[in-house]
Amino acid sequence: MSTEKRIRDYPFDMEDISVSAQYARLREDEPMSRVRLPFGEPSWLATRYDDVKLVMTDPRFSRAISQGLDQPRLRSQLVGDGIMGMDPPDHTRLRKLVGKAFTARRMEKMRAEVRGLASRIVDDMIAGGQSADIVEDFARLLPVTVICDLLGVPFEDRHVFRRWTEGVTNDETAKADVLFEIGGELDDYMAGLVAQRREEPTDDLLGALVYARDNGDKLDDTELIALAGAGLLTGGVETVASALPSFVYTLLTRPELLKQLREEPELLPTAVEELLRYVPINTSAMFARYALEDVWFRDTLVRTGDPVLPALHAANRDPEVFDDPETIDLARAHNPHVTFGHGPHHCIGAQLARMELQESLRELLTRLPDLRLADPPESIQWKFGVIVRGPAELRVTW
Repeated sequence: MSTEKRIRDYPFDMEDISVSAQYARLREDEPMSRVRLPFGEPSWLATRYDDVKLVMTDPRFSRAISQGLDQPRLRSQLVGDGIMGMDPPDHTRLRKLVGKAFTARRMEKMRAEVRGLASRIVDDMIAGGQSADIVEDFARLLPVTVICDLLGVPFEDRHVFRRWTEGVTNDETAKADVLFEIGGELDDYMAGLVAQRREEPTDDLLGALVYARDNGDKLDDTELIALAGAGLLTGGVETVASALPSFVYTLLTRPELLKQLREEPELLPTAVEELLRYVPINTSAMFARYALEDVWFRDTLVRTGDPVLPALHAANRDPEVFDDPETIDLARAHNPHVTFGHGPHHCIGAQLARMELQESLRELLTRLPDLRLADPPESIQWKFGVIVRGPAELRVTW
């Protein structure tokens, strides 16, 4: 019952979108293991589904006290985590206010618009010839357009904030000191838009956030800028921009799945959930929770002040929860995956991401019946950023 354990370098081997077999070994033999990321202090790594959920929901673990600590991370800089760096009740207050503007009903009302946008993007791909890059020509364009429209950000500025979003999430070196520069630029940009909404109210999401209130409480400018900038603008773009090409790659390299989805398009919602479970979107476990008191995980003691990283990839492959977890089952009925997190910090944009992925795949598979990879799978280059992973380029033909 000792906490003295071997410390492994982390993340584990990364080649494409596969999940390292190391996770399964640890989940079986050492479910609470010790790891060291490139920067920050050593951490515990939770790999079992139940342990991962406990770390993300139990009030004995805190995100708030991680702020300012040398928390385990993939980039050199220590930066504020915004809403992800809060605990209840502060997090609850902020989440409730944002929820008033970011409702599932608002997201669902956007479905027809997203479907139309996906159709126009495919039109442009077809007009451009017999091949395209799913990453640049589709996967980046669609969520950028959607989030710009949702927040009321001028679409003509997309080329400006693309550098910001990539710097926040996809800094491949993880060592380049980019955040201090781009963070200030992004904050200044969003502050200008917030000031405009105060002068001239709008009915877009940013306007709704500016005027969101609950019993006289409201978002202050610092909270607004952090949420709209690094939170919604970057998170709303980069997650889908990385996930969609990875999903397309998965389907195009498994002909039996592609055939099934074409023949049974009604499976699309469950298929997206299964791809979310099976295909890793994040580079590694992140956002360590710190123990506020000693916590036992079976025969392992996590002491007060220790950070714990919840390994979502490992939890999503736990055979105690998922039948035959190493197999992609597009009709999987029981699928409580934790790709979007769990508990207080469950991704507020999860419904939007789901809808964008569903409509994007629907349009690609319907409009391009002969869709296939233009290059051998082994030639594809993969990007592993500080948050998301995915193909650097995914050329397809039809």
